[in-house]
Amino acid sequence: MSQQFWTRTQDRIAELVIESPPVNALDSVGWRELARCIDTLQADPELRVIVIRAEGRGFCAGVDIKELQRHPERITEVNAGNWDTFRAIHRGLKPVIAAAHGYVLGGGIGVCGSSDIVLCSEDATFGVPEVDRGALGAGAHLQRMFPLQKVRHMYFTGEPIDAAEAWRLGAIEKVVPTAALRDEAMAIAAKIAAKSGTMIRLAKESLNGIEDGDLEQKYRWEQGFTAQAYMTAESQETRDAFVQKRAVDFSQNEG
Repeated sequence: MSQQFWTRTQDRIAELVIESPPVNALDSVGWRELARCIDTLQADPELRVIVIRAEGRGFCAGVDIKELQRHPERITEVNAGNWDTFRAIHRGLKPVIAAAHGYVLGGGIGVCGSSDIVLCSEDATFGVPEVDRGALGAGAHLQRMFPLQKVRHMYFTGEPIDAAEAWRLGAIEKVVPTAALRDEAMAIAAKIAAKSGTMIRLAKESLNGIEDGDLEQKYRWEQGFTAQAYMTAESQETRDAFVQKRAVDFSQNEG
């Protein structure tokens, strides 16, 4: 199992736990491995439902910006790993429950937005700082959770929203104390696991089929613009500034 996450199974429930200190940002290898792991869990006939949660300060900070700052050419590999992970969650025929705490950023939004049920702790915040990191993406998954104009505001400003607002907007099934998050997620999973596996698989496939638009195709469209962004000097400057912990300076490359 990857050093960036681990799994355990019990009572027909798979628990996948992201644990990649300090901020649960996965690198290009980690995202690829995560996708393969979810595909394996989805294919296991003994399992009925998957719970994704995390240990540490927050749920997931997305991709490893420091890796991309050192190796911008790896953006295509990161994109592929992200796409495959979110596809495995969304298109796999076992329901996926995301139990998020702390910060939920970038790829963390992708995990939640591709899941079937999302619950979070009281301290959870949801954000897409992509524009401030010289990248794009996660808009398709954010829009699966939040209203269109709320998504635009979050995307253009980079400002996150808290758990209470996420629940008010209908993105979250339940907001619970941090200490109760895992238990609440496992309780929902147990209800699903007790039902007919055949009926739940058919239910997920049918529900996917009536969604508005193709989530994976929309995300692929976004990723093309991410690749384009990474060719610009502004994108490199935002990553440099993030890693060096300084203010961004666009004075030499305004566009």
